Amino acid sequence: MSRNNLVVPQAQAALNQIKYEVAQQFGIQWSPDGYNGNMTTRDAGIIGGNITRTLIQIAEQSLGAGARRF
Repeated sequence: MSRNNLVVPQAQAALNQIKYEVAQQFGIQWSPDGYNGNMTTRDAGIIGGNITRTLIQIAEQSLGAGARRF
């Protein structure tokens, strides 16, 4: 049972698409039925890290140039 609750439940499809695209980009098998229990920890980390990187890039683009003032 997942304890992660999406703030915007409609975002689930977009997140699944990003997972699939990242996995495909790195040549990692992604199960279409949603079960990935046979995935190595390394592969899961690659996917998770790159999803985070992708979401940060999307947020920065949506905020415009002002996001780089840190």
